[in-house]
Amino acid sequence: MKLNLSAPLAVAAFVTLSAVFPAAAQQSDMTFFVTSAGLGKGGDLGGLAGADTHCQTLGAAAGAGSKTWRAYLSTQGAGAVNAKDRIGKGPWVNAKGASIAKDVADLHSASNTLTKQSALTEKGEVVNGRGDTPNKHDILTGSRADGTAFPPDKDMTCKNYTSSTEGAVMVGHHDRQGLNTEPPALSWNSSHPSRGPGGGCTAADLKSTGGDGLLYCFAAN
Repeated sequence: MKLNLSAPLAVAAFVTLSAVFPAAAQQSDMTFFVTSAGLGKGGDLGGLAGADTHCQTLGAAAGAGSKTWRAYLSTQGAGAVNAKDRIGKGPWVNAKGASIAKDVADLHSASNTLTKQSALTEKGEVVNGRGDTPNKHDILTGSRADGTAFPPDKDMTCKNYTSSTEGAVMVGHHDRQGLNTEPPALSWNSSHPSRGPGGGCTAADLKSTGGDGLLYCFAAN
């Protein structure tokens, strides 16, 4: 007797495709993510342009390349740029379709929904936080809590993201956890500057305080 396997195979194929395509559709609608990997050069991102390219490359790999991706970073000195002014108007959702913030004001208020569970990578994965090994909750921002640039008297951007040795960069905690419950420790975008024996901006320095050179990426269109 000859068995007809076409029906079961068709069902299996349908189930497989159903599992894959909804995720792909959600990621194409994604307008916010944390980079799944850093550039590997500490605070040297190749400036804002290099950071944006990193966001664009990862967004495209996840199926959302039609959007204009910008890294949430401020710069210092002449022509200083505010991170909040370069990420579009919102609203922003993660790779699973969950809301992050409805607009720029909401993002910089207590009502945004950024947590370890919502600050997902472009792949829809959770990023290690405080208590995980290794901890990667330090996200580079170079920004004050309101999303604006620091004055130029003290380096808070690893020389505008061109230094992989001396300097410092302000980081935020994507999991909203720190050594205490003071506002900076719980801040997603302005917790503490980097530091370390390599000068403050080496890849090892970033890892020493719980980071991996990761960025927040927002769709600006």
